[in-house]
Amino acid sequence: MHLIQRMKVWKELRLLEQRAREEPSPSTFVDLGQVYLNLDMHDKAHRVAEDGLALFPKATELRQLVDCAKRGQRRQQAAELRARLTRSPNGKLYRELAQLYVELGDTTTLHAVCQEWSVRFPGDAGAWLAIGQARLLNFYRDLAAREGQEAVRCLERAVRMDETDPQARKLLGELLYRIGAVRSAKVHLDALRQLDQSDPEIAALLEHVGNLADHGDDIKALLGGVEEQGCLLHPPATTNVAAPRQEESVARVREGLAGIAELAGVRKATFIKGSRALVKGAIRDGRDPFLRVVRVVAKAAHRFTRRLDIGSASKTVVDGDFGHICVCVYGDALAGAQCDRGADLDRVMAELQEIVAGALHLVGGGEP
Repeated sequence: MHLIQRMKVWKELRLLEQRAREEPSPSTFVDLGQVYLNLDMHDKAHRVAEDGLALFPKATELRQLVDCAKRGQRRQQAAELRARLTRSPNGKLYRELAQLYVELGDTTTLHAVCQEWSVRFPGDAGAWLAIGQARLLNFYRDLAAREGQEAVRCLERAVRMDETDPQARKLLGELLYRIGAVRSAKVHLDALRQLDQSDPEIAALLEHVGNLADHGDDIKALLGGVEEQGCLLHPPATTNVAAPRQEESVARVREGLAGIAELAGVRKATFIKGSRALVKGAIRDGRDPFLRVVRVVAKAAHRFTRRLDIGSASKTVVDGDFGHICVCVYGDALAGAQCDRGADLDRVMAELQEIVAGALHLVGGGEP
């Protein structure tokens, strides 16, 4: 960027900063944050987004700005770690770098880093743990059987290489009981309990798993069933601390769905987060075609936005002989509605967006 361009950018920056102070609005904070991002000043972009959210907590575009700023911060940290590894490679730095790429969702670079890590430190189980984490995130997001199989394979290898690593055992145990392999999960959770007898979280997790039905040890078949059904067999363990907030959020979601269902032309409405769904309207069961379409459209929107690196939120309308299906997705929370032709789609989409934005803090993966 040459001198004249930089002068124009700084002039625009000063004007936006003044406007944000005098006439605050979500769009002004987003514009200001975007200028900071263009200047690679991700810390300031993050601060601007948080300031905007304090004033406009329901502004989805500001949540997107927070995500973009955090991704930029992580990229900067990754570049700094890569430079340090070039000078002095060690397992701790590789672990930090791999974790950043897991958070960024950059699977290609993560695999390259872990391959280099394994070559230099072949006895370090951290490389397999990092790849397992990435595969696990992909599986929980898309419920794709192949990702689940790879997650199990990598986490099992990490456990074999370091049987005292609590993180690998916990991730593997949670995955196994969520897909129905409760007996296999207990093996790892019992080992966790032996590693730390005083951990109340492990004790609560064992108590939760002890009440679940076992569906066998055929991991491949169980993962295939999860992909086909579009949901996990068992909910995650929840803590008492999160319960009041969870119940309050569920009440708001139910009220929002009821309001959407009452709009003219709306037949069905749903909110989905993780493995379960709240529904309003003529929905028979979890295999209702409407729910399947909403999940498929949400997954496609996730893949498209990640491929273009434009964030993680999306609003989509699918048209057909049935009318319209509106889908709003952000992170792992999504809401959808089926409408007749002639319905006010802008109003429906705005209401769906409000539901999703207001329920982002729900505990992931369980019943909302």
